[in-house]
Amino acid sequence: MASKPQSIDDYLAAVSDDQRAVLEKLRKTIRAAAPQAEEYINYGVAAFRLNGKSLVGFGASKKHCSFYPMNGSTVAAFQDELKNYETSKGSIKFSTANPLPAALVRKLVKARIAENSGR
Repeated sequence: MASKPQSIDDYLAAVSDDQRAVLEKLRKTIRAAAPQAEEYINYGVAAFRLNGKSLVGFGASKKHCSFYPMNGSTVAAFQDELKNYETSKGSIKFSTANPLPAALVRKLVKARIAENSGR
């Protein structure tokens, strides 16, 4: 990306067509699971916040896409469901050929909403 994106639309305009298609679906799934969430750019990636707190984010690199739960515990809590993906403490990497299933994304977002709400 040549310049810093100012919106998720700007961010998506700068990624490859295949990544854009997968990330647009991811964006729609996040919006459906958290309709009150606000879109923004955080540390150079597409992100969502709810009630002023970071919720989740996503990004693209040359070789993969990533989903960011914006914390250090969600990936561990869903490790069984994420066994087919490369994970680290704060990210889930996936390819355009093997994107995250919408049902799993909804679970991850709902878990983050509950965590941010103190439940």
